Amino acid sequence: MRYQHVDLRAIGYELAPHVVTSADLERRLAPVYRKLGMPPGQIEMLTGVRERRFWEEGDGQSMADHAAVAAGRALTAADVSPEQIGMLLYGGVCRDNLEPATACAVADALGIGGSVIVHDVSNACLGVMNGVFQVANAIELGQITAGLVVSCESARPIVDLTIQRMLDHPDLDTVRLAMATMTGGSGAAALVLTDRATGGDSPRHQVVGGVIRGAPQHHRLSRWGPDSGTPPSAAQVMDTDAARTMQEGVKLGVATYRAFMQEVGWPVGGPDRVICHQVGAPHRISVMESMGLDLSRDFCTFAYLGNIGTVSLPVTAAIAQQRGVLQPGQRVGFFGIGSGLNCLMLGIQW
Repeated sequence: MRYQHVDLRAIGYELAPHVVTSADLERRLAPVYRKLGMPPGQIEMLTGVRERRFWEEGDGQSMADHAAVAAGRALTAADVSPEQIGMLLYGGVCRDNLEPATACAVADALGIGGSVIVHDVSNACLGVMNGVFQVANAIELGQITAGLVVSCESARPIVDLTIQRMLDHPDLDTVRLAMATMTGGSGAAALVLTDRATGGDSPRHQVVGGVIRGAPQHHRLSRWGPDSGTPPSAAQVMDTDAARTMQEGVKLGVATYRAFMQEVGWPVGGPDRVICHQVGAPHRISVMESMGLDLSRDFCTFAYLGNIGTVSLPVTAAIAQQRGVLQPGQRVGFFGIGSGLNCLMLGIQW
């Protein structure tokens, strides 16, 4: 996909306030570690995640509430009014209800209605990236002039449930499948995209194009949902075969990157900067090295924010911009590989 008329105007975000270290989680897992003879420090050693953030318990706020805060900040930064938005998509794994769409609650909070497309997009950690592609396509086709992609993730509930499951079943296989869950963090993000002709004083970042590839034969490598008993219970379970997910994900990422470079027509050297979905240290090294990209081009936040699912990539990009890592004129790659397996890569002329 190539785009001639699409700009990324702004990214807004909200970080959860409660910092939880990996040491905090491991103190709760001490009985499991003692039984299995595991020394402390496993989470950070295996993933590179030192801490993550959780929303406060019982704060009375929904996923839509936090997503609306991030969206309001993005709209202000983009100099775009709610009335201009023709499409609002919510891409989070975490949603307030099975129905209606969480996007509807966000739209209501922002005063967006009438002639507007409002719905949720679900695709594991890539829902926001899928939403960006959908909005960009609609802008390129002239269906809308501005769109908003929002998300909020909350890792506390599934982390708490997973810790209890490890305490109840303190065996190596349970710990192996649960370790990736321990990296989960919480936050909210929103991106505003517009037609190039849309007015406003905010900076513009040209969306050049992108590529989507899938390997759905690997959809069993990770799951988050009700347990698989007969009948299934309401208890949520999250299991990830991290080693195989990384192995197959890297293969898919390399194939997608080759197609991406051909599609966007960038020089052989590739993007100047890369913002990836934030999984952890081993994944980062494997992906970048397999694509032949120097680690110095990548900007990461997983060490102190963990894996915030769909929110990770946009929050990391926003922080990179705030810190001056992303500079005007740079070729920037937004790269995401998620459970399913799916891979999405987007090129932006910053």
